[in-house]
Order: sequence, then C-alpha cells, then structure tokens
Amino acid sequence: MPAPEERIAAEARLIGFPLVGCAPLAPLPHETFLAAWLAEGRAGDMRYLERRTAERLDPRRLVPWARAVIVLAFPYRPPPPPSEDWRTSLRGRIAAYALGGDYHDDITTRLKTLGGRLEQVFPAARFRGYVDTGPVLEREWGMRAGLGWIGKNTLLLHRAIGSYFFLAELFTDLELHAVPLPTDHCGSCTRCLVACPTRALEGYAMDPRRCISYLTIEHRGSIPVALRPHLENWLFGCDLCQEVCPWNGAERDAAGAEVLTPALLPLLALDTPGFHARFGRTAVARAKRRGLLRNVAVALGNSGNPAAVPPLTAALADADPLVRGHAAWALGRLAGSVARSALEAAARRESDPDAAAEISAARAVL
Repeated sequence: MPAPEERIAAEARLIGFPLVGCAPLAPLPHETFLAAWLAEGRAGDMRYLERRTAERLDPRRLVPWARAVIVLAFPYRPPPPPSEDWRTSLRGRIAAYALGGDYHDDITTRLKTLGGRLEQVFPAARFRGYVDTGPVLEREWGMRAGLGWIGKNTLLLHRAIGSYFFLAELFTDLELHAVPLPTDHCGSCTRCLVACPTRALEGYAMDPRRCISYLTIEHRGSIPVALRPHLENWLFGCDLCQEVCPWNGAERDAAGAEVLTPALLPLLALDTPGFHARFGRTAVARAKRRGLLRNVAVALGNSGNPAAVPPLTAALADADPLVRGHAAWALGRLAGSVARSALEAAARRESDPDAAAEISAARAVL
C-alpha cells in the first residue's frame, strides 16, 4: 500500500499539480526577523501583513486541528521578453502570471476538486485550502515541503521549472512526514540582484517598498518620484528577476505576448466601465483603475516619446487626482511648449493639493 504522501501526490498530479510536497506543521523560527521587518515599515501599504502574525508563524493557530500541510505548485509558461523598442511603439508590460483570467479562480477550483478526492481516499481526514490568501507563509512551507529553495530573489526556485509557478496549500489532520530541506543552488550568482532596477533585492531579502511589483500593484498612493524612472514601462508586476535567473530555462510560450504588452495610449483613455470590461476578471483588477492609469502615465513619461503628450494632456482632466498628478509628472519629463501650456492651464484649475504639487513640480523643470 502506498504511503499517504505518495497517494496525495498521485491525486494532485491528476488534478494538474505536477509538483507536490508535504510537511508536518511546527512554529516557524522567524519571529525575530518578522518583528524587525515590520518595525522597519517594510510592509508599506500592505498593512494586512501586520495582522495575524502569530498565525503566520504557526498555522496551527489558524487551523487548530491541522497537523501537516500539502503544498502544490501550478506552473505557467511566460512568453519571451519583448524585443521591440517600447519607447517607439508605446507599449507597456504586464507580468506573465497575470495572463488570462485571475489565477485564484482556476487554482481554487482545482484545489477544491483535489480536496474532495482526498476526502474519498482518506475518509476520516480533514482538509482546508488556501490560494495566496490568509496568513500563510507560502514560500517557507513550499521549501519545507521540498518543492525548492528560496533564492536570492526571494522566490521559491525548483531545479526543473524555476520560479514560474503558483502555490496553493491544503492543511490536513493527516500525519505526514518531513523531507530534507532542499539545497540552495544560487551559489555565487547575482544576476537577479543586478537586474533589479530599483535595488529592492538584498540577497535572500527584499525591501518591498522599492519593488516594482509592489509599487505597481499594492502601493495605492503616489509612486516615489525617485523610483518612477526605474519602472520604465511596467504597468502591473515585474518579471526582471525571474527572466535573468538561470534556473528559469529558455522554454517560453509566445501565446499571450500581445496581451502582456498592451498599447499605452488606449489604456490611458479607459474610463471605469472600460477598465472593468477589460480587466475585471483578471489579476490586473487588483491595481484598480486609478493604480493602472497612474502606472501608464509613469510609463509614458519614461518613454521620451512626444506622441504621448496629447493623451497625457487629456489625463490632466481625469476625475482622479492621482492620475492627474502622475500625468503632470510625465508631461514635465516630456517637456515642450504643448506640455508647458497644458500644465499652466491645469495649474489654474487644479483644486487637489497633491495633484497641484505634482503640477508645480513639473512646471519647475520645464
């Protein structure tokens, strides 16, 4: 009779999870690190990370009856990085994981199916699933379940499939055995550290407040001015530290490349219904309209392309002051008489103090 871990892995593969691992639950030895990390303010706008820390460190406080966790990886294949000059074509970039529908929906469905199958295999057992939700330190449990090591880019890395995969967890009251912790295979490589334009990576640690993924998704307010040029044309997330990682092989899938490099000018013109129609059922919805258009304005300001001036001028009248302010910054970067006139007109009518400050700063550099 196969061991429970083997039976679980077999059932998971039938559902579409090729990588499966199990680990018994125990408190994680990261209390001091997490406390210092939060005290430094590294959570930024992710205030939810400041809550339920005891449960993050010991999932048995979250699921008191659980004895072990089953960690599952669901891979995705990104397209190759775009080769065209985005400043000429005025196209943005979206992280590959956001392609298609929201991954939470698909993986949650698969996880529920797996849970149902396992309840039939182990009639007396209990299971509870999480997909990037709840106070669960997914990568840590992925490592402890033998799925890979946590690399210098802070992502879970597997020798065969790199880091391009989603994680999901099933907590259970089954007694499951521990596995040896995976060996770190980063070695002396520093490609991810060098590739990060905002220097968010610190070698096995990160300051999320400088991370492009954080800035374009989780951060809700004004993007720090000093970091805006480093975002280049990223609109939602960032794949740079994964693209350079040697454990992410050359295998790519060109499907979806067009979707992940959308034209910037039409995006800047999206109203609220248009945003929901285009992105409402995708991961991009998390950024909300104001966040995405803020990011689009930054990308256009980074483009140096004068074709961006008319749509940015129109964005100075956007209903959202966050969008107006970043459009003003972008116009200040692009300069020219048309941009100057647009900013002067906007200064006379702007009532929001933050947007007015952005307009004033943009005019000062013209």
